[in-house]
Amino acid sequence: MVFWRVAVVGSLLMTLPVQAHEVAGKFGGRVTDAGKYHVEMVAKDKTLDVYVLDNSEKPLPATGFKGIAILVVNGKPARITLAPADAQKLTGTAEVALGAAPKGAVQLTAPDGTTASGKFN
Repeated sequence: MVFWRVAVVGSLLMTLPVQAHEVAGKFGGRVTDAGKYHVEMVAKDKTLDVYVLDNSEKPLPATGFKGIAILVVNGKPARITLAPADAQKLTGTAEVALGAAPKGAVQLTAPDGTTASGKFN
């Protein structure tokens, strides 16, 4: 009987969707999965920096990428357009201070036109 319960619980757990988890990034932000990429989001006052990373979490060149972040700030949505700021990051400016760890999503468009998104909880 115990074996049967363990088997049922185990099979149910295997059917649950895999959720991406956030980890601390090397630029001081949070990292999450975004399709075939990883993204690190760093918020400081009204500035949002997003680093596009490969599977080894090494920065990719920002040239050719563009994006938009839709975050919840003080209970209201904030849309931030992201554009390459230097060789390693996309940057955008919000109308209000973002706080250290805003929640929301970042949608990227890669140089080849494909899109990917990452969710920050």
